Amino acid sequence: MAIGFTDPHQVEAAFYRAFAELAMDGMEAVWSPSAGIVCIHPGGPVLEGRAAVLRSWLDIFRSAEPPTVSLRMLSTNQDADLAVHVVEERIGARGADASAGAVVIATNVYRRETEGWRLVVHHASVPAQGRSPPRRTAIFH
Repeated sequence: MAIGFTDPHQVEAAFYRAFAELAMDGMEAVWSPSAGIVCIHPGGPVLEGRAAVLRSWLDIFRSAEPPTVSLRMLSTNQDADLAVHVVEERIGARGADASAGAVVIATNVYRRETEGWRLVVHHASVPAQGRSPPRRTAIFH
């Protein structure tokens, strides 16, 4: 049974909780059931479709220890049915201070669907050395 996320912030929190706990059931719950989802891991290829995206997370989870993950919101844009969040992820070893971990910039796109909000795009990349984007918030018109 699908979880009915009432706003994109709930989906985002559940996504990063599933990542930090290496919880495949949680990861499955946040992604849209539609075929048109996309995921790009740092340095990786474009993964299209639910099967490819979820298989990539399963592969990551099978070869990882649960990480410590912290987020900093850099940008939010939202209208009635679409939300785009740009976040700075800090990923470190479990129990370690995440601020000392790897920095990844991710763009997460959420869409309101029949069963509630779901993740449809996750694009993560390593930022240029020594650059940290400013935080800003905007709303679609």
